[in-house]
Amino acid sequence: MNLILLSDNDFTGHNLAVLRDERRVKHILGVHRADVGDTLKVGLVNDKVGEGTITAIKDCSVTLSVALTSPPPIPSNVRLILALPRPPMLKRILQTISTLGIKELVLLQSSRVDKSYWQTPQLNELKIREELILGLEQARDTVLPQISFAKRFRPFVEDSLIDFVGTEQGFVAHPYARQSSPHNIEAPCVIAIGPEGGFLDKEVDEFSRRGFTGISLGERILRVETAVTYLLGRFSNNVTNSSMATAGLK
Repeated sequence: MNLILLSDNDFTGHNLAVLRDERRVKHILGVHRADVGDTLKVGLVNDKVGEGTITAIKDCSVTLSVALTSPPPIPSNVRLILALPRPPMLKRILQTISTLGIKELVLLQSSRVDKSYWQTPQLNELKIREELILGLEQARDTVLPQISFAKRFRPFVEDSLIDFVGTEQGFVAHPYARQSSPHNIEAPCVIAIGPEGGFLDKEVDEFSRRGFTGISLGERILRVETAVTYLLGRFSNNVTNSSMATAGLK
């Protein structure tokens, strides 16, 4: 936890926050080994970052005097479309995209996505928020990504995709695409990544008909979580300044 992330509910006064939940209190006392008078990096959800000075520790709570002075890190210029992965992998991916500065993610149904995945408790709003918070704390960021669901492939592609992409460039990653993945793209763009086994050819064609460029990540077939990290790093000069593409990877 590189940043103690605060919510409005933590504040008892204008600049005074009291933390009572076990996770953050345990981390502050057990990992940071902080005491009264120590200063920690803090941030307010969807707001600024700064410092919090511990003014009291008692009754399993930590009180901080907070000064929020700086904007959060610059977000990635990538927006992501991702075929809904298996629930255990989804948890890790949510943390990853949050850490890397992705601020908009569409989880998409495709032919190779088991429909039972949509029933997982991991898609509960609170569960999603927990994973995103962990990613923000890692990166010292405060701005929560926006997650939306497209439970039917064709309606999303036919009715929503063009509006989602707008004037940005779109890429669809596919193991058998001829063009190699570009790198160091600074302009905003969209990346779509498929499920285990990749998008079907007809699904790739649907993206291509709407202006998406097919790209390959090379001869090796990657897991989805690996492909996400690889693409976000490759598309930008650094991992916080990326682009978005559509990909089907194993």
